[in-house]
Amino acid sequence: MEYSMERLLELLHPTAVLGHFAGTIRGVASLELAREGDLAFLDSRRYAARVAESRASILLLPESFAEKPRPGVAHFLLPNPSQAMNLFCMELERGQSRPMAAGIHPTAIVDADATVHPSATVGPYCTIDGETRIGANAVVQSHCTIGPRCHIGESARLHPRVCLYQDVEVGARCVIHSGAVIGKDGYGYASEGDRLYKLAHVGRVVLEEDVEVGANCTIDRARFSETRIGSGTKMDNLVHIGHNVTLGKNCAIVAQVGIAGSTRLGDSVALGGQVGIAGHISIGAGSMVAAQAGVTGNLPPGSIVRGTPAMPLALANRYFVLRKRVPELFRRVEFLEKNLPRPDTPPAADREDPDPYDPVGDGLDR
Repeated sequence: MEYSMERLLELLHPTAVLGHFAGTIRGVASLELAREGDLAFLDSRRYAARVAESRASILLLPESFAEKPRPGVAHFLLPNPSQAMNLFCMELERGQSRPMAAGIHPTAIVDADATVHPSATVGPYCTIDGETRIGANAVVQSHCTIGPRCHIGESARLHPRVCLYQDVEVGARCVIHSGAVIGKDGYGYASEGDRLYKLAHVGRVVLEEDVEVGANCTIDRARFSETRIGSGTKMDNLVHIGHNVTLGKNCAIVAQVGIAGSTRLGDSVALGGQVGIAGHISIGAGSMVAAQAGVTGNLPPGSIVRGTPAMPLALANRYFVLRKRVPELFRRVEFLEKNLPRPDTPPAADREDPDPYDPVGDGLDR
């Protein structure tokens, strides 16, 4: 699709416009890679020098940007250029996507007890079990499997090959990406002698409104009650949520995070990539956990932690700096042990050292 400067003014509402571009915008690019016909933006003053060199035809810039544009180029001054760029990209995405017609594809298998709203879409080769309800304008793309007694809310979208087990509730406007499995039984076993036997999981999973679940995520159903994901929470790919977990509203969960069963996260918690969280603990609202951290105990609201086991950020940073100096510290201690005799030990020259790899004699392998 192509966008005139007039159409962009209607869409983005800049507070001021410098210069004029008479052509049409056909795409987006970074400042350094943009060409004529592209839209670009500046969000950090560190890259302000690149604006003069950019070949973009229209640039979205902070309101404080004062340099005049080249002839034939327009500058849109905005309170938040990044947000304006995102708004345009969403418009581009809508124009590029192929709309799916409402209705049930002839190859889909829909149980007689299921209810599909007339405005909803069920794509090719889907399977919809009994007592499941699919709301208005919801889209279930090809090869999805929806178990019994599920509810898919208004305008929710399930991308190809999503699998919902029984009793999963998907709120309005949720997005579930390909390969996600929601509602499988949790990892629960008990021992009897030398044998493990499986614990039944008869609970459910609830995704509140506006949740996004990344590709190949897994969310386990509860043993008795429910696993619940709060409204507005966004998950990256390859996230695992254990049984009976509760996530608050507007949490940000980055790729490869694992959350063990019965853990509770407050609102607006952010977990970096590959964070691991032990079961039956609580993480307070607004907490931030850095990538690859291991959380083994409760965190109060507003915590900022890193490391394994997770510790306050300032302490963790100091620990990681000092850890690099441990080899040097051992060399210095070894030197002192050999050259400064202790009162209760003979001098180093008179002392037998049975282990050349353990000169201090404390059992540590250096």
